[in-house]
Amino acid sequence: MRARPTNPTDTSGARSSVTARVLDVLAAFSVERPRLTLTEISRRSGLPLTTTHRLVGELAAWGALERADDGHYRIGLRLWEVGALAPRSLGLRETAMPFLEDLYEVTRENVQLAVLDGTEVVYVERLSGRAAVNVITRVGMRLPLHATGVGLVLLAHADTELQEKVLSAPLRRYSEKTICDPDVLRRTLADVRRTGVAISDGQIETVAMSVAAPVRDTGGEVVAALSVVVPAAGASPLAYIPVVRAAARGISRALGHR
Repeated sequence: MRARPTNPTDTSGARSSVTARVLDVLAAFSVERPRLTLTEISRRSGLPLTTTHRLVGELAAWGALERADDGHYRIGLRLWEVGALAPRSLGLRETAMPFLEDLYEVTRENVQLAVLDGTEVVYVERLSGRAAVNVITRVGMRLPLHATGVGLVLLAHADTELQEKVLSAPLRRYSEKTICDPDVLRRTLADVRRTGVAISDGQIETVAMSVAAPVRDTGGEVVAALSVVVPAAGASPLAYIPVVRAAARGISRALGHR
């Protein structure tokens, strides 16, 4: 078989390669490592230092990265501005915010809004007070579906294919209370669908308990999940279920669900 001649004007492969490298640079940053030196970015992205230096310089010039006085880089505001335009979070957050604020005023605890992305939950909004229990979640953070209240809600109402994909994969353990048995998780999801609420007690951090409910759109599809996270010690989920449900239903009605 003769090799297909190379078109010298075809740069699609080069563009793809450059795009992949840029994404590798951005993916080097994480919640645990939000500030990195040029050498650290090179090592974590797997790119040569010279290539990293060039790409980081271009990203910094555009505003996707910012360079601190000590030489460390961090994600820039320009990238945040672009990310904030994501339609699933933009309209949803604006619609949900009054109800999130009401729920926070009632509970004075962590109030969170999250959406499904692949096999993970992504937090798009979070309200918290000084006296609220300390939690690891923050806006933009991702966590697996099986170990969080909002994740259980989203997984319980996801399609069967996604549910089986999660159930057949290894379930990461975060604490001694994390559900890592597929049969237990399957029963838990059935309970969430039956009761309309998910309770995650100490699955991520043993000090915190989450009570979550689904948010639906005009067609009745679950498009997000709302939760309140409270101290696990001495807290009764029954005290929070009514207000969490009420807030979730309020957002759903605002989105057009009847």
